[in-house]
Amino acid sequence: MRIGLYLSESKDLGKLRDRIAQAADDGFPSAWISNIFGLDALTALAVAGSQVPGIELGTAVVPTYPRHPGVMAQQAMTANAALEGRLALGIGLSHQIVIENMYGYSFDKPARHMREYLNVLLPLVRGEAADFTGETLRGHMQLSTPGAGMPVLIAALAPRMLKLADELADGTVLWMTGPKTVAEHVAPALRPGKRIVCALPVCVTDDVEGARAKAAEAFAIYGQLPSYRAMLDREGAAGPGDVAIVGDEDSVRAQIEALAKAGVTDFVASEYAEFPRTRQLLRTMLA
Repeated sequence: MRIGLYLSESKDLGKLRDRIAQAADDGFPSAWISNIFGLDALTALAVAGSQVPGIELGTAVVPTYPRHPGVMAQQAMTANAALEGRLALGIGLSHQIVIENMYGYSFDKPARHMREYLNVLLPLVRGEAADFTGETLRGHMQLSTPGAGMPVLIAALAPRMLKLADELADGTVLWMTGPKTVAEHVAPALRPGKRIVCALPVCVTDDVEGARAKAAEAFAIYGQLPSYRAMLDREGAAGPGDVAIVGDEDSVRAQIEALAKAGVTDFVASEYAEFPRTRQLLRTMLA
């Protein structure tokens, strides 16, 4: 199992570049950023990441609805060209409250939308022509953009989305999904060779109770969004604080190793407290 880093949202491209450089210097094979309401993830990685060689850079995740798959493909390929082939494109549906209430798009038939989205996106990012007419979108085009060939991962939690991750994509990107749920729900749905990228909050500390309380507060919103709430319920977790990886060095190491046994191929650590101690433990696990 590879261990990467989740880089917290930044408004400063220079700081993002420094965080990527530190991750690379520390030996991490990958670093991932979200696409919420700060920097555009693909643009930010193209700018900041192009200054740091070697490390894989991923989006976790870019929402599909606001961007036609042809536009997503063109932007992702441009970013991948800037990164010299080191981009992992993670895409996702986002959430009904965001897509309908903020963007004004219909969130009807989300799994159908993702299947049709991939039918246009995937040929394009492979450097091929897209020729598809579906119920929710269509795409008839071919791009001359450089940078074809990056892996495409989807945020897949529900069964129909996991089926798409297995059939069409290179794997899935998870958040707020614990080892029991990975082992019993996610991994069995994916064939060998598919990536399971699992991001969770991590803190190496002697104050386990305090660290879990801090995670519960910092990540509270994810316990209220239906897709993550469903994963927490599968895990038997009351909230995000219960799936955070917390404890001393031996305990955190064991919890991360349990994810590998569950089927995770890429663990992405979201450090949220006790930063030097947490980073040091993660570095020792890279060998």
